[in-house]
Amino acid sequence: MGIFKKFKDKLGIGGVKVELKIPGQIEKQSGMINGTVILTTKSDQEIKDITVQLIEEFSTGRGDDKEEKEFELGEIKIPAGFSITTGETKEIEFSLPFQLVNSNADDLKEMGGALGTLGKLGKFANNEKSSFFVDAEADVVSAALDPSDKKEIKLV
Repeated sequence: MGIFKKFKDKLGIGGVKVELKIPGQIEKQSGMINGTVILTTKSDQEIKDITVQLIEEFSTGRGDDKEEKEFELGEIKIPAGFSITTGETKEIEFSLPFQLVNSNADDLKEMGGALGTLGKLGKFANNEKSSFFVDAEADVVSAALDPSDKKEIKLV
């Protein structure tokens, strides 16, 4: 039975579950996302730390010319060093500072006037799109595949 438990722990089966609780949207200018990481487990586990990131998935172009990039806009590492027992739920609050990265078209768009219009046209012509996600991952001592949760957030 011990080998089967170790195998399950390594794959994260029946282990720690990570759930993110964040607002649906925040203001870009705030530079901060406040939320909660909720940890639950079906077996006793040791948590080393929790990493929370804001990620921008940026794409340009259409069809075969489509390019996608990923940018890390903010990251915090929450030192945990605690055990979580079977059936227990832990809630860890966090404040994630972030800084946006603007494309050239975004910079022009923010200038307003004729240059702002040029920036809007450039953004449309390049088919620039951004999606933002908050990702939380718990570093579990016995798991080779650490549990995580990823939720989309709108920046307005």
